[in-house]
Amino acid sequence: MSTVAVTLAAIASAAIVAQAPWAAVLVARLGAGWRRPAPLTPQPSRPENLAKVSIVVPTLNEARRLQPCLEGLMRQGYEVREILVVDSHSQDGTAEMVQAAQDREPRLRLEFDPPLPPGWVGRPWALQTGFCRVHPRSEWILGIDADTEPQPGLVASLLETAQREELDLISLSPRFVLKTGGEWWLQPALLLTLIYRFGAARSVETWPERILANGQCLLIRRSRLEAMGGYQVAASSFCDDVTLVRAAAAAGARVAFRDGSKVLKVRMYEGLAETWREWGRSLDLKDATPAAQVWGDVYFLWAVQGLPLPLFGLGLIALTVTSPTLPLEIATFLNGLLVLIRWGMTLAIAPAYDWQTGQGRWLFWLSPLADSLAALRITLSSWQRPQQWRGRTYPAKTQPLV
Repeated sequence: MSTVAVTLAAIASAAIVAQAPWAAVLVARLGAGWRRPAPLTPQPSRPENLAKVSIVVPTLNEARRLQPCLEGLMRQGYEVREILVVDSHSQDGTAEMVQAAQDREPRLRLEFDPPLPPGWVGRPWALQTGFCRVHPRSEWILGIDADTEPQPGLVASLLETAQREELDLISLSPRFVLKTGGEWWLQPALLLTLIYRFGAARSVETWPERILANGQCLLIRRSRLEAMGGYQVAASSFCDDVTLVRAAAAAGARVAFRDGSKVLKVRMYEGLAETWREWGRSLDLKDATPAAQVWGDVYFLWAVQGLPLPLFGLGLIALTVTSPTLPLEIATFLNGLLVLIRWGMTLAIAPAYDWQTGQGRWLFWLSPLADSLAALRITLSSWQRPQQWRGRTYPAKTQPLV
């Protein structure tokens, strides 16, 4: 056997040791997907649910994308008692937009949050402000982000599911609205970093350390939120939704994360650069996760998502230019299997996107080519803590520790 063949066999053996255990973990996580709950569907309003929900929408300079959110919320049924837009003193006309909408919707109310206290991030502070000002008789609090497009029947569906399944908290994954080819290429790869790490949603999440949530649409029982002191547990978190939900689950709450693609759309970021910069720096979830778990997840993502495609290609080349060895064949097969799983997941997540809008939609099918970049983005985000977020600058001393 040549020196080259021996060297390649050694490298292949190392790859097998480094990847095979995590490939087994990935298969186990994704294999549970066939048991995941069905997507929520629009539900009609019911008289017994009259005025049970208060909605809180935190805003800061959201004029360019707030209108679809307001229109969607104003179309919700009579289970909604009030819609509080808590604005952090926007300078782009956000407040004026809400004030104009108030003339058409008596449930809509504009509030302004006080100056940001030390140790708080803007979004949880706005939610805390809204929580303290909602009507005392509301039984549920629904946090909604300004970049969402609520569909008719959203709130009724959330409330019906939470009551039927005796949940204390439920959040939804949306249908994503993408408009540029760069988004269609990169965003699915970033989304897969979440699915690979946390697997398919379960009926009720029981392992707090691995729970995923989406604060863009999060319904929580008021009594449960009061017992937690509102959003204080997530005051300094840049992933306040996951921090809040994991704390609630650790305290005994019944929480669920469901497919909301039929009742909720979201237009998160404008273009490739903003998707990379803004979404990418919060996907590590380090403010809700122990450091060892954060870096374990980084290693996991490189092993099963970031490296398989290039390693598979290199393995095929090596098999054609040198004498095949069993380690090289096994390593190539393993990475080929991981590439095949990735293409299968591309098909699986396709319904999570709005295929009626945007240019360059065909680039979605090439998103596996962005997997190494997605793994790199999570690595960089895990290493660095944001100092700017949604137009605010945060001193280092206010940033939470891992």
